[in-house]
Amino acid sequence: MKTKRQETILKIIAENKICTQEGLQEKLREYGFTVTQATVSRDIKSLDLIKSLMPDGKYCYAQKAQEASPRTVKYRAIFIETVVSVDYGQNIVAVKCHTGMGNAACAAIDKMEFEGVIGTLAGDDTVFILTRDSEQAAQLVQKITDMIGR
Repeated sequence: MKTKRQETILKIIAENKICTQEGLQEKLREYGFTVTQATVSRDIKSLDLIKSLMPDGKYCYAQKAQEASPRTVKYRAIFIETVVSVDYGQNIVAVKCHTGMGNAACAAIDKMEFEGVIGTLAGDDTVFILTRDSEQAAQLVQKITDMIGR
C-alpha cells in the first residue's frame, strides 16, 4: 500500500502543481488514498521531495534532481579523454579511440547507460555500439560528439 501510494505521489507531482501537503492529500483522495497529513509528511520525507520554484513564482513539490555519481563523472572523463572521433552507419556506431583505449572507452559507454544501446564491442582502438535503428545511432553520435567537444 505504501509503495503504491508513493508511486502515486510521484505521478501526481509530475502531472500537477502541488504546493502544499493539504493539496497533495486532496489529490491522493481523488486516487483513492485516504491519508492523514502526518502520512503525507512522512511520504514527502521518504521520497526526498523538495519544493522547487515554478515559473509563476510559487514553490511546489518536485523530485530532487538525480546527481551524477562520482563513478559516472569518472567514466565520463575517461571517455572524453580516450575518444578521437565517432560516426555511424545504419544502426552501428563506430567510436575511434587512442591506441589501446578501446576497452576503457567501451566500459565507460556501458556504465553511462546511453539510451537505445543494445550492446557494445571493444577492440584495441575502436568501439562498436549496436543500437535499435539508424535514428538512435544518429542521436547517440550527436550526444557523444557534444560530450567530447569535437
